[in-house]
Amino acid sequence: MRAALYARVSSEGQAQRGTIASQVSLLEAKVAEVSDELVASFIDDGRSGARIDRPGLDELRDQAQAGVFERVWVLTPDRLARNFAHQMFVLDELARCGVAVCFTDAPPLEDDPQARLLVQVQGVIAEYERAKTAERQRRGKLYKVRAGEAIFRKVPFGYRRVPRAGDVAARLEVYEPEAEIVRQIFDDYVAGGMSLRAVIRRLYADAIRTPTGRPMWSTSTLGPLLRNATYAGTAQWYRHERLPMSSPTGRPRRRVRPREEWISVPVPAIISTETFEAAQRISAQNVAYSSRRISVDRWLLRGLIVCGPCGIRCACMRAPTGGRSGGHNYYYGCQYHDVLKAGGEERRCRESQIRADELDAFVFGQIREAMLTPALLTAGEHAVVDREPAPDDQLLKAQLARLQRQIDDGERERMRLLDAYQAGLIPLDDLSRRNGELAARCAHLGTQRDELSAQHAQLSTDNRLRERVANFAERVATGIDALDFTGRQRLMRLLIERVRVTGW
Repeated sequence: MRAALYARVSSEGQAQRGTIASQVSLLEAKVAEVSDELVASFIDDGRSGARIDRPGLDELRDQAQAGVFERVWVLTPDRLARNFAHQMFVLDELARCGVAVCFTDAPPLEDDPQARLLVQVQGVIAEYERAKTAERQRRGKLYKVRAGEAIFRKVPFGYRRVPRAGDVAARLEVYEPEAEIVRQIFDDYVAGGMSLRAVIRRLYADAIRTPTGRPMWSTSTLGPLLRNATYAGTAQWYRHERLPMSSPTGRPRRRVRPREEWISVPVPAIISTETFEAAQRISAQNVAYSSRRISVDRWLLRGLIVCGPCGIRCACMRAPTGGRSGGHNYYYGCQYHDVLKAGGEERRCRESQIRADELDAFVFGQIREAMLTPALLTAGEHAVVDREPAPDDQLLKAQLARLQRQIDDGERERMRLLDAYQAGLIPLDDLSRRNGELAARCAHLGTQRDELSAQHAQLSTDNRLRERVANFAERVATGIDALDFTGRQRLMRLLIERVRVTGW
């Protein structure tokens, strides 16, 4: 008979170790033993038997419908499918095509009820074994993670996984060539103010390849990288749970677990926590200030207006003027004006819509007046200065030099004591007593020196602050009225957290 064979291994590791070759060898020997003509071979390397949509199996089913072969040889029923329902589905489909399925460790099915019962029992046992194996793996991984061991299906870019060695658990270590790229990405995004696409263009211009070796990065690769808390020193596991597939050919579904069920494990940090949190705030602002589907040059305070009674952000709206010009008026309006969004007529917002041009002009005028008033800009600096009398810089330097000389003298005296003891001029008890007194005196001098150093650093900071505030006030006075719409909008977002509006 014209025969085909089907072989499958369920993991990439098995495929790399060559276990698929042993299956093929056994099947080819069986085909030769029964004198069948081998016309096709179908292989699935590293494919899970829990899914029915496998390339090798799909091709086998297509060729069976085309009548290419009359018999299929498979090692065991669980190679065909791990799910009993999938097994029966494939077997029935092949039977309708006139193709017999033979297993090397079971008698031919044909019309033998006992053989069919054996295959069905094997299918049920295979499904049970798969569920039991998956549960053991899940519990084993969970135990290792809770013990602080690094377990990753895919190690994050910038790290290398150090395998377990004896009693030392597996862990992550920073791979500096990639870590430097990660730091540059966060720096461009946070400090440089670059968008995702601008960062991607910079990476492409610098010929920096993706983790998979592609020359061009994508937003789907860069976005998760910027959201990965591992780079800030905390790896998180057990964040998602798998849901059953809605159909035999459906994709596995996942949903986020409650945050209290997550497991956090400390790992070496590539960036600071402050930098990571700043990146998350920028991402949230980019979503809130997205310019999709609206005209960006009509609402200066877009994303900043909050309805006073309802406490939610106002949406940007427009309405036709009703004249022949066909123009529009632009407004900020509470989203709870819509009874469906509000959740009922009793929760519907009663506030009026706000003319965008009037509110924008009013708020910008308030900000302009504040920034052009030097007293307001320097109020913080005066509060620092008035908190306590400012020490003189030269006096602080002289006191620091005197304390350092006294500390150096104490160190030289300690060395002379050691020389005297080695020469036999003083006994050990006298050395211990005098050495203890010297140590206490040097420690006290060191504390005084540290306090004076802190005061000197604070004085330098206050002086720099005073200079920066003065320079900034001069620049504002000459440049604020020359800002275009985009410049004004950026200024508002830098200075204003929200504008809460109640009534007119």
